[in-house]
Amino acid sequence: MLQLHYREMGQGTPLVILHGLFGTLDNWQTLARRWAEAGHRVISADLRNHGRSPHSPEHTYPAMAADVLGLFDQLGLGPETTLLGHSMGGKAAMRFALDYPDRLGKLIVVDIAPRASDMRHQDAILAGLNSVDFTQCTSRQAADEALARHISSFGVRQFLLKNLYRQDDNSFAWRVNLPVLTAEMAAIGTEITGAQPFLKPALFINGGTSDYIDAEDKLHGIPALFPNSQVATVLDAGHWVHSEKPDEVFGLVQAFIGS
Repeated sequence: MLQLHYREMGQGTPLVILHGLFGTLDNWQTLARRWAEAGHRVISADLRNHGRSPHSPEHTYPAMAADVLGLFDQLGLGPETTLLGHSMGGKAAMRFALDYPDRLGKLIVVDIAPRASDMRHQDAILAGLNSVDFTQCTSRQAADEALARHISSFGVRQFLLKNLYRQDDNSFAWRVNLPVLTAEMAAIGTEITGAQPFLKPALFINGGTSDYIDAEDKLHGIPALFPNSQVATVLDAGHWVHSEKPDEVFGLVQAFIGS
């Protein structure tokens, strides 16, 4: 169990937010601030091997869920807490809900299903990140140019470049533990299963143009583990629903927590 780096704001009903693969808690700060202003105690965390949280050779969902349990214990979070996770963070949140159901009031999963993924869609991103030679790369622009040889999307590159930081010796490095994430990509794609379903309320938010949650997931995969769940589709949004349609996500979460 690792002690996660987190940021806290606001007072009221607790809401814990977990980011996705290659992300940090900063990805959710605009919405976190809005939920705090709306009357919630919002805790955003960096998952292991991401952001400012510790690195570890293990990167599995049981390990991530145990880290989150440690955060709950550290902050004295009770069973009225809502846990929200996006993508990889959504799978970590599902694992937590299934492993520690008594610690949670409600679950929110953003654009990910419990089923397995072969993670081939991450190949170009891994190739790009691993291609940056920090002995030669002396600027953000140089890092972007290296990424661009593998990743055509400007938006994806900008998202990844949020991981770039200067070390004490002024050289650049990635905040993510890239060697471990590269080695553990199959584990990140693994299916979430449970001996017992999570019976409390769960909200799955999916982007209307994203394929991370499909018809089969809605019909069978999600209800099998989360029988008291609903799926809300945000039209004209892709996988990064919260950055593409923040007002819609804000409203859905507010209504669900208040229901």
